[in-house]
Amino acid sequence: MRRMAIEFSARIRRIPTYPVADGYSLPDDVAMLASNESPDPPLPAVVQAAQRALAALNRYPDPSNSTLKRALGNRYGVPTSRVAIGNGSCDILLAAGEALLEPGAELVYAWPSFSVYPHLAAASGARAITVALDDDHRHDLDAMAREITVATRLVIVCNPNNPTSTALPFAEIAAFVDTVPRHVALIVDEAYCEFNLLDDPDSTLDLLGSHPNLVLLRTFSKIHALAGLRVGFALCGSEDFPRAVDQVRQPFFCNAAAQAAAIEALKHQDAVAERVERAVVARVEMEAGLNALGIEPAESQTNFCWFDLPQEADEAEVVKRLAERGVLVRAGKALGRAGALRVTYGTAAQNVRFLDALGEVL
Repeated sequence: MRRMAIEFSARIRRIPTYPVADGYSLPDDVAMLASNESPDPPLPAVVQAAQRALAALNRYPDPSNSTLKRALGNRYGVPTSRVAIGNGSCDILLAAGEALLEPGAELVYAWPSFSVYPHLAAASGARAITVALDDDHRHDLDAMAREITVATRLVIVCNPNNPTSTALPFAEIAAFVDTVPRHVALIVDEAYCEFNLLDDPDSTLDLLGSHPNLVLLRTFSKIHALAGLRVGFALCGSEDFPRAVDQVRQPFFCNAAAQAAAIEALKHQDAVAERVERAVVARVEMEAGLNALGIEPAESQTNFCWFDLPQEADEAEVVKRLAERGVLVRAGKALGRAGALRVTYGTAAQNVRFLDALGEVL
């Protein structure tokens, strides 16, 4: 009897594979600078909060995420009905694509930018319109505005931008928000906003009151060091967005330990300030070290750096030889721009190890 292959939907062939980083099964002495994780462990109080939640694992987590939403509402001054929770910010992004996009609709975003964005149009059958970054690796908001049409359903601005580490000042973001028509959902992806020194990270909150189509997307994975628990959230200009993304997802998408840890993490804003300070020190030291090697990185406002390799350097070979020296980084080709590297700031010792290894390889 002839065996038939399973036939999958056409969209499975369209959706790109997310470029995951290597190294999760490697020894502890490897400098893991590939995934923009925090080098700091979660606070003991946060770990204890998650552990307490484990005692009730026989029960489902709160499907409404009510306590976490209330904590976020109190922290950011946003009504709980306008807060969305996700299994990481990616979960909210993918749900937004499911809720907003369909064949005939259009999605606008810059490129290179976050690797999940191409999944949205591919999964929905919508048309993706990508706008090149400017010469300083930043969003070209004027060019993006020109691409918005009556068919546009969703626009995404990643600020600060991943993978290029750059950010636009609040004034430019605010002016762009004003140009986006009300029928278009605008997500400003602020996963790294706490590291941005151009403005107060919470400046954009003031825009929510007058722009019901605006969504500010944030995460506990970076500054709060909870990447392993996957908690993202969105602060929204209206109740429509949280209601829609919840409607297209399975229930219980944020587990009990994640909710408990996130609630506790919000109580420790002093730790946020300390982590930002350490990241800024690393930023300055890494830039100086790269400059000494003749490399000019993009102007970082994040917990990582982005730079073009010398023209004679082979990207794949550089990444391979760094790995042989116990340093894992992300290759630019997988992130939308060949011939570049994205390197997360690690501990001071890890950063020195990377710079020494890069010097040897180059």
